[in-house]
Amino acid sequence: MSTIDVVVGRIGKPHGIRGEVTLDLRTDEPERRFAAGATLELQKPTGSAFPHRTLTVTRTRWHQTRLLATFEELTTRNDAEAARGVMLVASVDPDETPEDPDEYYDHQIVGLAAYDVDGRELGVVTAIAHGGAQDLLTVTTPDGHEGLVPFVKALVPEVDIAAGRLVVADRPGLVTPLEDDA
Repeated sequence: MSTIDVVVGRIGKPHGIRGEVTLDLRTDEPERRFAAGATLELQKPTGSAFPHRTLTVTRTRWHQTRLLATFEELTTRNDAEAARGVMLVASVDPDETPEDPDEYYDHQIVGLAAYDVDGRELGVVTAIAHGGAQDLLTVTTPDGHEGLVPFVKALVPEVDIAAGRLVVADRPGLVTPLEDDA
């Protein structure tokens, strides 16, 4: 059975001198994705000379609001610094869903048809950008216009994976161009 790659975090700055790193989480299930023994694939930034293709979690711990991780392959502060910016990827079964019913994996959202609250088709979700405050959905209209929609309940009140659609509370300039831009 094939799997789908899901970005679950990004390695941040080193913490201490023994290879421990901070993690910028991209998952609501860190205890599951970063369990001791978990092996994660890597997506390295362009030009990165980081030598590893995978990292194996040794342990994690919370420090204030930040998750810290130790990996078998990172044993020094220099190792940790070299890993900075590397994206951590977990392989998941395509039928797997997050435990929280209001959470979704990117592959479940990309490709959904987007409709406004009156049922008019706006376009298709073609990408998701993960930001600090919230995720942004790229909705591409039939004429090729791309609108960015913050993926928050107020603007995306309904997601129906089984029906292959979501509802966007569209505002002029969000997905539908402003009159001046049309």
